Order: sequence, then structure tokens, then C-alpha cells
Amino acid sequence: MDKLIAKNPTAYHNYNIEDKLEVGIVLSGTEIKSVRNGKVNLKDSYVNIKNNEVFVLGIHISPYEFGNRYNLDPLRTRKLLLNRREIDKLYGKVKQQGVSLVPISMYFKGNKVKIELGIGKGKKLFDKREDMAKKDAEMKIKRALKENNQ
Repeated sequence: MDKLIAKNPTAYHNYNIEDKLEVGIVLSGTEIKSVRNGKVNLKDSYVNIKNNEVFVLGIHISPYEFGNRYNLDPLRTRKLLLNRREIDKLYGKVKQQGVSLVPISMYFKGNKVKIELGIGKGKKLFDKREDMAKKDAEMKIKRALKENNQ
């Protein structure tokens, strides 16, 4: 990753990410300017495959402040750029294994905007609680070690 633009804070909380994939995204001129300013939110975004094309829904890119009439809808559906073999592979996984496609992060690679897609299964409530308990225990251990070292 070159320059991180935005991360999806709920991706690892709601899904067990098994695999990752880097894809491109189709954006307009004013959207690119907003992305360069860091006005992106991936929180409730997800990926949908329709008619052998891959689309991302729910990414909020704030309207560019100087874009006036050229600004598009902030929550519009945007197309992802994958080749046919990748799309077929993802479609097979989604249909057979019941996995979900979730945007994990958005970043610049050179001068192109890329999205890191996570392929994973949704977590149940008890899995989320288990993860939160593990994180809490790790934090307590770190605090205790830090206090003992001082």
C-alpha cells in the first residue's frame, strides 16, 4: 500500500476474512478530488455481483466542495475493475460457499485508487463477543506489563 485513504472499521469485527484481493474502482473527476482530500467512509459498504460485473455499494465519498454541478450522489453504486476470470472465481465462491465480499481499505497505488476486498464469512454474535473478550484480555496484559516495567 502506498497511501492509505480509508479503512473499514467494521470489516474484521463483522467478518472472518479468509482471503484478500486488490481491485480498481471507477470514479469521476470530482470524486477523485474528494478522495485525495480523504473524504471517504467505508463503514457500511459491501460488494454485489450482477450481470458478470462487480459493484460496490455504500461507500460514501463526500461531494467535492468546489465541484458544484459536477458532483455526483455520494452513495452511488460504483463499478469495480476485475478481469473475467477473477469475477467468475468470486461469483463461484459467493454462490457455493456463502461468503461475503467486503471492502477493507481504500488506498492510492501510484496515482490509481485501489480497494482491498476481503472475502470472508459473517461472524455470529458469540464470535464477536469472543473476539472482544480476547482483545480486552490482551489490553489488560499489556497494561500490567507496562506498569511492571515502570
